Amino acid sequence: MTIHPTAIVEDGVVLGADVEIGPFCLIRRGAELADGVRVHSHVVINGATRIGARTEIYDHAALGGDAQIRGDRATAARLIIGEDCVIREHVTMSAGSPKGHGLTRVGRSGYFMAYSHSAHDCTVGDGVTFANGVQLGGHVDVGEGANFGGLSAVQQFGRVGRFAFVGGVTGVNEDVIPYGMVIGSRARLTGLNLIGLKRRNIPREHIHALRGAFRVIFQDDSKTLASRAQAAAERWPEIAEVQEVVRFILADAKRPVCTARRRTGVETE
Repeated sequence: MTIHPTAIVEDGVVLGADVEIGPFCLIRRGAELADGVRVHSHVVINGATRIGARTEIYDHAALGGDAQIRGDRATAARLIIGEDCVIREHVTMSAGSPKGHGLTRVGRSGYFMAYSHSAHDCTVGDGVTFANGVQLGGHVDVGEGANFGGLSAVQQFGRVGRFAFVGGVTGVNEDVIPYGMVIGSRARLTGLNLIGLKRRNIPREHIHALRGAFRVIFQDDSKTLASRAQAAAERWPEIAEVQEVVRFILADAKRPVCTARRRTGVETE
């Protein structure tokens, strides 16, 4: 391993093979860096933070700090980051809080651009992409492969489903379905992330079924959202992606599901 002489690595830090720690970094007692982790300069990694193998952390990132909340903080708060992530300049990821059982978890192969933030008790899936300045409030659940445009933000306790796309400068205060695409200063559902579906080699017939289910669920307001979702589940019982969207809609959640806004005359936004 390579540790720059200006770096501070406290007693009790666990370092794997081939770890590189650059100048003026601070790695606090209790942190664990797996094999091949590379830490650039001026990075702070707090205790009870585990970094997966081959993850690369750029200048001035701050990982595993106390939850940014009023009141008591978790005494055994943790942050776990998966393998092969890229964490760019000034990224912050908080440890958990007592209300969230003390754990923030980030999956493998994520790409987190400069100044993005994952707050306390978030669960972030594998292969996500956060553009510059993306902000997650506390207790947010982000599914695998979700993609966030720059300066977008998700409100506390929100959910963003697998392979969803959130446009830049979008405020997400409602849950985003898997494979959905949302845009707007207050997020509105505009359709499916078809480009993402194709890139992930989802079969054509499954994409057609998803489009049909989308119309049934979101473009017909004659019944409740739950009943429309159930109708889609019954119509496409063999399509895993449709069933996933339906389960997401019917799940017990703290926020409503983001839906398409109907045009009523002149668009005002």
